[in-house]
Amino acid sequence: QVQVMESGGGLVQPGGSLKLSCAVSGSTFSIDVMAWHRQAPGKERELVASTSNSGRIDYADSVKNRFTISRDNTKRMVYLQMNSLKSDDTAVYFCYVNGRKLKSRDAYAIWGQGTQVTVSS
Repeated sequence: QVQVMESGGGLVQPGGSLKLSCAVSGSTFSIDVMAWHRQAPGKERELVASTSNSGRIDYADSVKNRFTISRDNTKRMVYLQMNSLKSDDTAVYFCYVNGRKLKSRDAYAIWGQGTQVTVSS
């Protein structure tokens, strides 16, 4: 069974930095897309950054040049380095992973439980 677990959230002052990590557990599946989404209070969930197994990387316009997504396929980890944080970045950040099960080749997609990031002085 595929599971994902985020870590690294917390309280940070405006202009500060945080690094989020997401660990994917299980071995009977392949991974394609690894992504971070976020949901602020009263707002819809939105894509922050994504990386595919082909090497494609996408960012939301609001985080370009401030956030960096990276992945370690050997460790089955995805990271989000967040710099120059603003109060608007306050949200619950969710890890998202998709791919295929090795035996059946069925597609899967899974979300983590989320980690709170609060940017405040």
